[in-house]
Amino acid sequence: MKKAITAVIIGVVAIGGLVAWGVYESKKPGKYDVLAQCINDSGAKFYGAFWCPHCANQKKMFGVSQKLLPYIECSTPDGKGKLPICEEAGITGYPTWRFADGTELGGEVSLDVLSEKTMCPIPADV
Repeated sequence: MKKAITAVIIGVVAIGGLVAWGVYESKKPGKYDVLAQCINDSGAKFYGAFWCPHCANQKKMFGVSQKLLPYIECSTPDGKGKLPICEEAGITGYPTWRFADGTELGGEVSLDVLSEKTMCPIPADV
C-alpha cells in the first residue's frame, strides 16, 4: 500500500513538473515574435481550420511565435462547418492569407513572401 501511494505521489510530482516546464517554455519569446507581431499589426489576416494540415504547417513555420499571428479559426468545433466570420469574409480554402492592400494568397506562404506582402522584415538573427 505504501509503495502504491509513493508511486502515485512521484507520478503527480513528475506530471506537475512537466506541466510547469511546458508553461515556462510557452512564455519564452520565440525567434519570430517580432515578425509575427509585425504581420499582425500590418492588418493581415490568416484564416484556417484546426484540422487543416497546411494550416498546421504554416503555424509551425513560426514555432512558438505562432501565438502572435492574426489567426482566425474558420471551422466549427466538430470540423463539419464554417464559422460565420469566415463565411462573411468569403473564405473558400485553407489557409488563406488576406492582406491590408486587399490581396489574398492561398496555401502555405513562405516567410519571405509574408515579409514582402506585409513590409515586415525577417529578423537577421534567424
